[in-house]
Amino acid sequence: MPSTNISYADSIASVTVILEHKFDRPELIKQALTHPSACGRNLIVSDSYERLEFLGDRVLGLVIADMLLHSFPKESEGSLAKRFTALVRREALALVAKKLGFDKLIVLAKGEEESGERENPALQADVCESLIGALYLDAGYDAALRFIQKNWKPLLNQDLSPPQDAKSTLQEWAQGRGLPLPTYKEVSRSGPPHAPLFNIQVSVKGLDPVIKQGNSKRKGEQEAAKELLRFISENGM
Repeated sequence: MPSTNISYADSIASVTVILEHKFDRPELIKQALTHPSACGRNLIVSDSYERLEFLGDRVLGLVIADMLLHSFPKESEGSLAKRFTALVRREALALVAKKLGFDKLIVLAKGEEESGERENPALQADVCESLIGALYLDAGYDAALRFIQKNWKPLLNQDLSPPQDAKSTLQEWAQGRGLPLPTYKEVSRSGPPHAPLFNIQVSVKGLDPVIKQGNSKRKGEQEAAKELLRFISENGM
């Protein structure tokens, strides 16, 4: 069963405001927000965001390249390429998606929701691109151009290097000491069905296991890793 806390009508209203465009084909919004997992077994390719993501990626790339060419007229091709990569990479797209609230509108299958897929930066980036694609199809290049310029200009001079999450940091710590990779498991679940809380245990050889809670498995794993890293830091390990 598809999972989202927001109705289809409310999603259309939200996207209309965010993109500053009233869609002639609102079904494009539904498609742009729908994860393949929410389409069921009889998946039709056009039901999910994937084709719109493909289009939005190309539209975004063209606009960003044009912005960079005009914003940095004295820079070499190599420097522009580095800036371009930073602005179209997953982290930049996810940053825009979360700032605008796109992540809250994504339609997921229940299992994907429980696993914390909504918090996945790659998914947030995909949906950001799919909405750009939807805007381009419904309103044309100029509308997509205005949206991208408005939301990417503030990023032109920012350091957009990818952040290091707690799980990755803990994994690197273990590998650097020749230890097996950290393991994670769900030890219990509490709360109502519509808002479960997951208790996740992380274990690293030679250290006591740590259990932390999150509103998704992904979040619980991050919190557990963060707590174990705190212990490692405090004990100079």
